[in-house]
Amino acid sequence: ADEFDDLEAMVQAPGDAFRLSAGALREAMDEDRDLRHLLLRYALAHHGQVVRSGACNGRHGINECLARWLLMAHDRAEGDEFPMTHEFLSMMLGVRRAGVTVAARMLKAQFIRYERGRMEVTDRPGLESASCECYGIQRRALDRLVGKSRLSHPR
Repeated sequence: ADEFDDLEAMVQAPGDAFRLSAGALREAMDEDRDLRHLLLRYALAHHGQVVRSGACNGRHGINECLARWLLMAHDRAEGDEFPMTHEFLSMMLGVRRAGVTVAARMLKAQFIRYERGRMEVTDRPGLESASCECYGIQRRALDRLVGKSRLSHPR
C-alpha cells in the first residue's frame, strides 16, 4: 500500500495529470539536484498558499475570497476562460453554494462572465481590485520561490 492512500488528488482543469510513487519521486530528487530544489521551493510556496487560503477564508468576505480564487485559477489557465463550477468553489472556499452564486453575480456584473461550469475573466485588473491582499501576497511568494514563468502565466 502507498504511504499516501488517505490523500485524494483533484485535477481542476483539462489536461494531463500524472501520478508518481513516493519512491520514484525520492529517487528522481536524489539524482537531480535542480529538480529537488525546485520541488522543495514549490512545496514551500504551496504550504504558504494553503495556510494563507485557510486564514483568508476565515478573515475575509466571500466576495474577496472568490475573487482571489478566480485569480489563482486564471493564473494557471491557458487563457481567460477555464472550467469552474459553483459547487467546486463552494468546497474550496468552505461556504454554501448559494453564497458562491450570490458573490459570482456581483463579480459578473463587472469582472467575469460565466455559464454553467465555465468562467471567463473579462477584467483582470478589476478582479484584482475586488480581491483581498492575500492574492498579491501569495502571487509574489510563488513568483519569488518558483519563478514567474514556471507555474503561472505572467499577467
